[in-house]
Amino acid sequence: MSAIIAIEKNTSDTASKKSLRMTYAEFRDWSGEDTHAEWVNGEVIEQMPPKNLHQNVVGFLYELLDLFVRIFQLGIVRVAPFEMRASPDGSAREPDILYIANEHRDRLTEERLAGPADLVIEVISDESVARDRADKFYEYELAGVREYWIIDPRPARPRADFYVLDAQMRYQPIPIDADGIYRSTVLPGFWMRVEWLWSANAPEPLRALAQMIGRAKIIAALGDAE
Repeated sequence: MSAIIAIEKNTSDTASKKSLRMTYAEFRDWSGEDTHAEWVNGEVIEQMPPKNLHQNVVGFLYELLDLFVRIFQLGIVRVAPFEMRASPDGSAREPDILYIANEHRDRLTEERLAGPADLVIEVISDESVARDRADKFYEYELAGVREYWIIDPRPARPRADFYVLDAQMRYQPIPIDADGIYRSTVLPGFWMRVEWLWSANAPEPLRALAQMIGRAKIIAALGDAE
């Protein structure tokens, strides 16, 4: 494997990191199922192990989205580590969560998502701020990811930003309403209270779903599955 080890400063982050340079084909040979890394412009960016807060938020959102999507049979939800290569010559990313609508299932292979997801969620950690808010923002916009959520659960600055592509294929911010609720464009009928993401009294995902769609629909869906 002709990879050159280099020490350089990642312009997206504040700290210097050891990086590997290789082709995409070499990256595919090098990485395994337990690898948590992205390939960007010929460089492998290995991800820092996530902290508990990050995983709590990712876990809650994944379960809530997956339940909603399964009940209404809308598509597939995947959680990191799972590769998304949004364009044939583009970067290989590992979004924290991605959703693929039924009409785009042909983009999903056994190894990766070959094309843009319909919805991508990134949960910010200390080392990913610029990467999630700048690098990936413009990359996902250009690739055609229809909806992008940036969730920052860090205690000093909890914040959630939501973007949807407009007719000119540019991201437009979508505000939460006066009740603190965000309503998805890509997933009609899906809404959530943003405070659920960091409240100590947040409901479990199934209870949150019951608030969203009503218990009757959940019970009906379970009955149909029998």
